[in-house]
Amino acid sequence: MEWNLRSAEELLTALRAGEVTSVELTDEAIARAERDDKVINAICVPDYDRARAAAQDADQARARGEDRPLLGVPVTVKECYNIAGLPTTWGMPPHRNYVPAEDAVQVSRLKAAGAVVLGKTNVPLGLQDIQSYNEIYGTTNNPWDHARTSGGSSGGSAAALACGFGALSIGSDIAGSLRTPAHFCGVYAHKPTLGLVANRGMVAPSEPALPVDLDLAVVGPMARTARDLTLLLDVMAGPDPLTFGVAYELALPPARHERLRDFRVLVLDEHPLIGTGSAVRAAVNRVADALVDGGARVERHSPLLPDLTEAATLYTQLVISGSVARFPVESGEQLRTHVAGLSADDQSLDATRLRAMVFSHHEWMEANNRRELHRHGWRQLFAEFDAVVCPITPTPAFPHVHNPNPLERRIDIDGVEYPYVDQIVWAGLATMPGLPATAIPAGQSPEGLPVGVQLIGPMFEDRTPLRLAELLEEKIGGFQAPK
Repeated sequence: MEWNLRSAEELLTALRAGEVTSVELTDEAIARAERDDKVINAICVPDYDRARAAAQDADQARARGEDRPLLGVPVTVKECYNIAGLPTTWGMPPHRNYVPAEDAVQVSRLKAAGAVVLGKTNVPLGLQDIQSYNEIYGTTNNPWDHARTSGGSSGGSAAALACGFGALSIGSDIAGSLRTPAHFCGVYAHKPTLGLVANRGMVAPSEPALPVDLDLAVVGPMARTARDLTLLLDVMAGPDPLTFGVAYELALPPARHERLRDFRVLVLDEHPLIGTGSAVRAAVNRVADALVDGGARVERHSPLLPDLTEAATLYTQLVISGSVARFPVESGEQLRTHVAGLSADDQSLDATRLRAMVFSHHEWMEANNRRELHRHGWRQLFAEFDAVVCPITPTPAFPHVHNPNPLERRIDIDGVEYPYVDQIVWAGLATMPGLPATAIPAGQSPEGLPVGVQLIGPMFEDRTPLRLAELLEEKIGGFQAPK
């Protein structure tokens, strides 16, 4: 029996019943990766010797009567997490030889839960793209069409899952970096509520591994089923003991409902600043139809929804100013001169990005204060609704495009070109206020590419979109293996 594409939940059941060993699962996953990853390039830093040793330890622990949440399950880890003894580069050539001495807090939690780490998965340069390629490790291809991207920045993790290289993976998300690869590769991902999951050690190689407030970025789980997302989130969730002085369990509230017919859902498929491709619109409608068929209350409009244009503007200001603070741009004075010459009437996202590159602290505080107004708006909306269904990006996976300057790229949406970076506005809808969002498979495009949607939930009520994801998986199906 092949185990590679089984869920983590199924693997744990089989391990507990003695139907398979962790060594067998690990050897099978490694063999599959050695056979298939030459063309996909998902696992950029294999750690197979230590994985086999960890699998033997897991089997011995189980023989002693131990049982932990992930005991013996093969997993992968995004390259940007520190793993002692393996390079952490973020795809940046100057750091190709940087090897941390300590595991990231989430790697420690995986290991404590008994997971077997197969290795690290590929990322874009500095995690700064919605594709995954860099000079050190090359390009990760989409398992469904090798001419297309697997997404980014957790593209290696999503591709590994789609190919059966491990049952689970952990990634990170600031601009859809968990959700977009899941959407492009046909798997599941969950962007947790901001601050729910400790991030120490998911850090650029030039920076110390300290507990830091990343403002927008989160770390989270990826899997091939919705239930596996919850399984992994329960391992990951909780504050950093360095911040609070002690480790303690964080009790998330239960899902608001257990049955589809009890959910109240707002469905969105149009954004004022970018088009929605027909394949993505069809996926959103497929989910909406399933909700209606299951008896849920579904609405297409609500006056409670925060303004999408302002939300996208705020998100752009916050994400770009934060990025520039961490990775300074060259020619700052030249940029300031260019920004000063922009027309006050130019409120495009391109102009917003340029202005945000030279934001003052005062300007950032103004944007942050407006963010709080949006958070309050979302609280009011979630008093009337339980979840929002909307796109993750406007299209399925697009062909590789490696023009060095993302601001000069374009994305084709049903024959109409838009600025490449504008496609992250849907991801930013949940990121800017810090809301949880679950990415689920929702069918295929006419070309046979996976198409996903996201389920946005109330702050710190992560179990609500996760439960809705489970119910929809039962209703419309979930992960399908690439042909």
